[in-house]
Amino acid sequence: MVRAFADAACRCIAPPVSESIKRLDRPVVLVGLMGVGKSTVGRRLAKRLGLPFVDSDSAIEDASGFSAAEVYERYGEADFRDGERRLVARLIEGEVRVIATGGGAYVDARTRELLNERAITVWLDAPVDILTERTGRRDTRAQLRKGDPKATLTKLSEQRRPAYEEAHIHIMSGDGAHRDVVESIVRALEDYIGRS
Repeated sequence: MVRAFADAACRCIAPPVSESIKRLDRPVVLVGLMGVGKSTVGRRLAKRLGLPFVDSDSAIEDASGFSAAEVYERYGEADFRDGERRLVARLIEGEVRVIATGGGAYVDARTRELLNERAITVWLDAPVDILTERTGRRDTRAQLRKGDPKATLTKLSEQRRPAYEEAHIHIMSGDGAHRDVVESIVRALEDYIGRS
């Protein structure tokens, strides 16, 4: 009885990653609207792939001493995006890792071009109703502090969709388990790397 228990405890519930994933030579960068789960899914994906994880909003906070929302509010969108682009360029250098970007980072044409050339971009997408519910849990989103958050998210979704559609991989994320989204990304990465 003890032996069976010990054997079961040693088994990993996540399937092994393929040889193609083990040969990953570029960062995996998650893009998409705020609230879609880039940071949460990114942490789990990094663990699943055995890679380091970095959140660009946290890196902005570390570099500036202010939250990303505070930097955005203090300096405006143009200066924020310029700084964010320079930060993202530094993050994709060096070791292969999983990176979660801010919701608008990939919308900047120069950032998008850089990421598509030097990383594998994964667009996490979710219905606006789910994004509204998730972002409503905390008041940390500068763009949602004024007006109707659902209307703002709907507008952002429509405006940003053409940019997000340029990502290498598109993954739908709903209200299901994060592990399911992670496994969908792993399968899509295997397919993408296999075609490259």
